[in-house]
Amino acid sequence: MIGRLRCLVLDCPDAWELADFYRKLIGGEVVGPEPRWAVGEGAAVLRGDSGPVLAFQSVADHRPPVWGAPEQQFHLDVRVDDLDAAHQAVLALGAESLDDGGDGAAWRVYADPAGHSFRLVLP
Repeated sequence: MIGRLRCLVLDCPDAWELADFYRKLIGGEVVGPEPRWAVGEGAAVLRGDSGPVLAFQSVADHRPPVWGAPEQQFHLDVRVDDLDAAHQAVLALGAESLDDGGDGAAWRVYADPAGHSFRLVLP
């Protein structure tokens, strides 16, 4: 082993706005930039009770990934108990529906307000 994963960092236009979106989606507490690795005041961290730490970094020329495009690098999976209820809740937070998975699918794909993709998945 070379090292340990400290956090996942998402570039975005507004770190605090996106951190708040994910706080409402998965819980936790949004805190300011951590001097150990923040690149400046345009950073926020979401610390939750479980899972990895999510960090957000404001980038002036942010270009969101495109779902399904070759440059799509990764997405986040968020486990939910009820896809229909979670669907309505994430849309109300400002997410955009990208793929409903079709009939009987155990997942749905969304873009957060900065364009990063995430899936709601059943257990």
